[in-house]
Amino acid sequence: MKCVLSPLQNKHYPEGFLVNGLRQKNPETPERIDILLKGALAAGLEQVCPDDYGIGPIAAVHTPEYLEFLQMAYQRWQRIPDAAPEITPNIHPTNRDGVYPASVIAQAGYHMSDASAPIGAQTWQSAQQSAWSAVHASELVMAGDDMAYALSRPPGHHAGADIAGGFCYLNNTAIAAENLLKKFKSVAIIDVDLHHGNGTQSIFYQRKDVLTVSIHADPIRFYPFFWGHSAERGQGAGLGYNLNIPLARGTGDDGFLKALDKAINRINAFAPEALVIALGLDAFEGDPFAGLNVSTEGYGLIGKAISKQLTCPTVIIQEGGYVCDALANNLTEFLTEFLTAIRSK
Repeated sequence: MKCVLSPLQNKHYPEGFLVNGLRQKNPETPERIDILLKGALAAGLEQVCPDDYGIGPIAAVHTPEYLEFLQMAYQRWQRIPDAAPEITPNIHPTNRDGVYPASVIAQAGYHMSDASAPIGAQTWQSAQQSAWSAVHASELVMAGDDMAYALSRPPGHHAGADIAGGFCYLNNTAIAAENLLKKFKSVAIIDVDLHHGNGTQSIFYQRKDVLTVSIHADPIRFYPFFWGHSAERGQGAGLGYNLNIPLARGTGDDGFLKALDKAINRINAFAPEALVIALGLDAFEGDPFAGLNVSTEGYGLIGKAISKQLTCPTVIIQEGGYVCDALANNLTEFLTEFLTAIRSK
């Protein structure tokens, strides 16, 4: 299996984010790439760099209005006297279907759902490279590889079609899924991140060619709060094509694996031609976000269960998972068991 990663994904280096009313050091650092790459190489993956895919695959998911904002926002922000070194919003609209403001300050509030996705000088470059890593992984699978792993950073599953949030700017998981539809008639996404992939859900919520399934900490008292509840089943043509499985805080391996069985059953009922795994590693018991209690061995069991029971070409997209002693081992365990189960078929 190939591990797709561009060194330019390291350029984005956010200083901080706002949490619980306090500005704190941002945990979504370039160090994550170095640690995760060690984990991927330890599992036997081969590192490759993504090609330049231009804006096309990204624009297939995100609006031109939003992409223009992301590309130009930092340059425009610098024209403001005494502006902060990074863009964070200080005003949000109560509805988003009215006038589109001309001010970059107001546009930041329009296009950024929270204060955890600051935009710096290198954010667009890194986010674009991260998306290209996802596209490249999907292209490898369409060219005949059984599977590929995109070490996408910054992550993406909280980004909607025209909005950033939760450390995410471009939705790498959705971009990979959309690109796969050029060859495959149907794609399923299974998101095992600690946090609900609200951006991914919103992008495909009214569609039936992409099934979205997410296992995550119950958002009733956990980010992203407003999305990820079990009653959200899709809308219009997409009704019945979204499944959320929220878990109680502190749920460990047994509870997560039970939820995974439910998720796999729904995906098999959909019978997708291709699969995208949004691989968050922050459900780990020692992750700084401390929401769930999945063990390192548990990640191996998750990888094994998915690869044994879902038999279709697969793209794995890195989502969350933050700096802790076991981060590399968690990825190694998942990938090793995923590959072992496939080889044993």
